[in-house]
Amino acid sequence: MFKRPDKNTLRAKKHLRVRKKISGTPERPRLCVYRSSNNIYAQIIDDTKGHTLVAASSIDPALKGKLESGGNIDAAKEVGKLVAEKAIAKGIKAVVFDRGGYLYHGRVAALAEGAREGGLEF
Repeated sequence: MFKRPDKNTLRAKKHLRVRKKISGTPERPRLCVYRSSNNIYAQIIDDTKGHTLVAASSIDPALKGKLESGGNIDAAKEVGKLVAEKAIAKGIKAVVFDRGGYLYHGRVAALAEGAREGGLEF
């Protein structure tokens, strides 16, 4: 009997397909998004070295008192602004956006918009 793959398996397959084309370099690292039901996470990664340069999430101590919930659009926008602020402090201005196999809609789009407002270019 055929068993239908779950949503996360399908998302992971899409993410691998995208990752074949997108890679972070020292000049333009990759802004990677992970979305869970309760929180949202963003990392800026240099794929040539395999190092995470900057990370921010809705459970970050800098955002802990500001957010009502970590799993909504407002939280995603704040995480985007925070990751942009941290990146600019480290001298990163341009990134490649990796949506992680998610649709560019809702929380993922809000995080990208917040990062752009914070000063990142992609």
